[in-house]
Amino acid sequence: MRQEIRLTVNDQEYELIVGVNKTLLDVLRDDLGLTGTKRGCDSGVCGACTVLLDGKPILSCMTLACEMDGRKIQTIEGIAKGGELHPVQKAFVEFGAIQCGFCTPGMVLSAIALLKRNPSPTIEEIKKAISGNLCRCTGYIKIIEAIYRA
Repeated sequence: MRQEIRLTVNDQEYELIVGVNKTLLDVLRDDLGLTGTKRGCDSGVCGACTVLLDGKPILSCMTLACEMDGRKIQTIEGIAKGGELHPVQKAFVEFGAIQCGFCTPGMVLSAIALLKRNPSPTIEEIKKAISGNLCRCTGYIKIIEAIYRA
């Protein structure tokens, strides 16, 4: 079975026909070519596929695309404006919070969602906000510091 959906992704509208079992991750990567959203575990554990749905972080590997009809999605490709990095991206670079970079898109989007609802989070609030995003390289210290400074 297939279904027609309309999505707004990074402020651009799309009309798509998708299989009812196709994930948002697959639509973003395969149909729209937005490969910044990473496929990690495909089971909702690692957070590499995190995107913002109406401003809130979700796991796109666990979200059916057909349920996103009429919704606003923001991916890592949509946060820099006019060639200027988002402040969270800048902080990740400045504080060396990137090593392999695989977790970075999900971490950055989770951080942006946190900072929108709480512009001055504590270290504990930062840890809680990124608890669904796994990093195998940095040990989290630089990531937490970058988010705190952003």
